[in-house]
Amino acid sequence: MKHNHLEQLHLPAVTKAAGNITLPGSKSISNRTLLLAALAENDTDIYELLVSDDTDRMLEALRDLGIMTEKKRTHLHIKGCNGNFPNKNADLFLGNAGTAFRPLTAALALSKGHYYLHGVTRMHERPISDLVNALNQIGANIEYAVNKGFPPLKISPCVADVSKPIKIRGNVSSQFLTAMLMALPLAGKKSEIEVVGDLISKPYIDITLNIMRKFNVNVKCENYQHFIIPADSRYYSPKDVFVEGDASSASYFLAAGAIAAKNGSVVTILGVDLDSIQGDIKFVNEIEKMGAIFNNQVSEIGRISVSAPTKLKAIDLDCNHIPDAAMTLAILALFAEGTTILRNIASWRVKETDRIAAMATELRKVGAIVEEGGDYIKITPPAQLTPNAVIDTYDDHRMAMCFSLVSLGGVPITINDPNCVAKTFPDYFAEFKKLVS
Repeated sequence: MKHNHLEQLHLPAVTKAAGNITLPGSKSISNRTLLLAALAENDTDIYELLVSDDTDRMLEALRDLGIMTEKKRTHLHIKGCNGNFPNKNADLFLGNAGTAFRPLTAALALSKGHYYLHGVTRMHERPISDLVNALNQIGANIEYAVNKGFPPLKISPCVADVSKPIKIRGNVSSQFLTAMLMALPLAGKKSEIEVVGDLISKPYIDITLNIMRKFNVNVKCENYQHFIIPADSRYYSPKDVFVEGDASSASYFLAAGAIAAKNGSVVTILGVDLDSIQGDIKFVNEIEKMGAIFNNQVSEIGRISVSAPTKLKAIDLDCNHIPDAAMTLAILALFAEGTTILRNIASWRVKETDRIAAMATELRKVGAIVEEGGDYIKITPPAQLTPNAVIDTYDDHRMAMCFSLVSLGGVPITINDPNCVAKTFPDYFAEFKKLVS
């Protein structure tokens, strides 16, 4: 999506937050569900599907591949193609949607067709060689159209040989492993994946395995190092699928409550709870360590409530398990006593933008003292936040949503290109406004 980069949003200074927010559907669950519904041998009705740029790109691609979809009043109906996309020639534009680009690359490599996959400039800068190398091990026919190791990609038919274990590096992006896991049932034979080195972002693999199970494919996972897809695995839909609220998006509102739900007020998020299959729900545990007060003694179904302590405390945290929600912790650091250190976040470097560099640059604009490393960021809050900072968002939805929280420190702030939130949460600023007005 092209956004008007001259557009700005001025957020006024506020000091309190209260109210209820209904979350949009999870991006991770939505795009995985769309692909598996398309590949299933029967039809699927998907409820609470996220409507955003990323899911739009996946849906457009599936339609271009010949998948029939029908929008009903309460849900989306998808006709499964039984593992065989009808269209064997397609040019697919996938924007900057990694959760569409990576899984489709793997599925199409096994789909006996001619496909061209491309996206926005930033997508062409996001490395994909680990996935292509894994696919090449089974005989995939993939060419780099421009730069070696990066999209765009040209995919041609191949005869897949899955007789040997497929090796894939685990330390760059869990999306590569997710893509392989979701595509391998199409080979129709038993297949095995061996992860080389440590696997990052394990919770995202849990989401993948959970949704594959819903669609009747049970992958054997041995210690996140070895995965076995049984012979005769076929995607069969449970018919109705409900998408959980997005736990990464929840982090902004939970943080707002931890900063500014004072004097008995509460921020409650609806659509997700502590039993979520999404790893980013662990954000709750981390902000509890900083002092946030949770009012759910019992995990209530589909809701979490939070309020603010007198003072938040800094933390030193390995964030490997919550890479996306960890960005929100960087903002909470501005409101905490002491220096916060977020470690093991190397994956931030290869996201929508280089998030470590972007976060460091913008935090300094509001007065923080920041040290950035290859895989960590260290944040010391200022005595007083700098008012009227103008924040660049780098076409990264999470930068825009994170920095909205600075206004809760009683300082006005300006967000450049606020519409970049359309990637995952088009109504974010309207929802944020409800909490603070």
